[in-house]
Amino acid sequence: MPIEPLEHDADPFEDRLSAALRQAGGTFDTNRAALAAAGQARGRRLRLRRAAFVGGAAGLALVGVGGALVVSSGGSQGPSQTASVAASRTAAPASYSADDVIRTLEKLLPKGRVSGRQGRGSHEELPPSALVVYDDGKGAAAVSVGLDRVLSGAETGDGGFDPAGAAMRCPDAVPGAQSAFDSCRTEKLPDGSVLTVYQGYEYPDRRTDTKSWGAELVTSAGQRVSVQEWNSPAQKGQPVSRPEPPLSPAQLKKLASAPQWRAVIDAIPERAGKPAPAASDAGPPPAPSGKAIQQTLAGLLPKGLEVVARGGQDTEFAYVVVDDGKGESYVQINVQPDMSDVAGQLYGSGSETLPDGTRVATRQGPGEKGGQGVVMWTVDTMRQGGERVVVSAFNSGSQERAATRPEPALTIAQLREIALSPKWSAMF
Repeated sequence: MPIEPLEHDADPFEDRLSAALRQAGGTFDTNRAALAAAGQARGRRLRLRRAAFVGGAAGLALVGVGGALVVSSGGSQGPSQTASVAASRTAAPASYSADDVIRTLEKLLPKGRVSGRQGRGSHEELPPSALVVYDDGKGAAAVSVGLDRVLSGAETGDGGFDPAGAAMRCPDAVPGAQSAFDSCRTEKLPDGSVLTVYQGYEYPDRRTDTKSWGAELVTSAGQRVSVQEWNSPAQKGQPVSRPEPPLSPAQLKKLASAPQWRAVIDAIPERAGKPAPAASDAGPPPAPSGKAIQQTLAGLLPKGLEVVARGGQDTEFAYVVVDDGKGESYVQINVQPDMSDVAGQLYGSGSETLPDGTRVATRQGPGEKGGQGVVMWTVDTMRQGGERVVVSAFNSGSQERAATRPEPALTIAQLREIALSPKWSAMF
């Protein structure tokens, strides 16, 4: 799974995202295990915005495209208001309170008993969200929705944004490995949005019976809707209350696609202190392609290693499974541009600075995904220009499978040589 820039010593989508998720401050967080397994490594800024979500939700009937958002009758956020989706395209409403977002979620759920309400409005420090405990008569289940922008309006431009590049991807199948998902499917909707619906588990190693199902929608306007549900009244820490979460994949799809959420997202103000981009600003450098990363990684492997499997993402992340005759070893790599602003968080007192300014940190510890006896060896590097290359090797062909050998097939010295190779510079 990809290594997140702020997740060195933490478990990656128990994973990848801990520093940002701690900022969320809510009882529930996005399904880190499922999303990590899905391999979502698409740049630090994208992940930080996503990590602030409280997490996904449940689904029900769509109102038409011109349907109205259900809002509260008053409160601290201002007077009662009903804003149509069509109107929101020309003039975003002043704000939606936490109660507005919670009420909308309740209205979109099938008939049932709702309790345990939590939420955030459109003008709070973190993105809007809602969480409820929903019971359709078959057992209480937590259901949540998180809303945010992938990009600002200035960044999306005139149709220049491709939602497929920011959408959650289903994981590549690894032979013999236990998957975090029972099912996962991504599709492009008629309006250009990209939707992923999955049925999985709170923990990829299935250490508990808690299931995590959800859907994530990214629109061509750069809006993101993340819905999630569990077969327990809490994401973690409570026993399961029913065999499966209450909402079917079709219902999850309907909730994520509901136009009411887009109106709330359109009302989110630009982040305080973030200046509007100048017309001459060229923006961040493009992310290296996953295919190029995979080919370069394979070419840098030491002799005597046979590549028995390979895969990755569209950008930034790739992996290979190698075998030196002593058992399979999973090797993953992240290649990320423009990471200098978080260098202080990534390279502490134990790191090394080379004469050319490159920073290097090494780590050896347990694997991230719970495979029995799995260890993870990592070399993390950052060039002076902020280009980051992180390589890790495991003593198993999959992080979720038990160890098949005492140590990874690559040594720390070999991982260091790969990470510091000048061939990566050609990708930035």
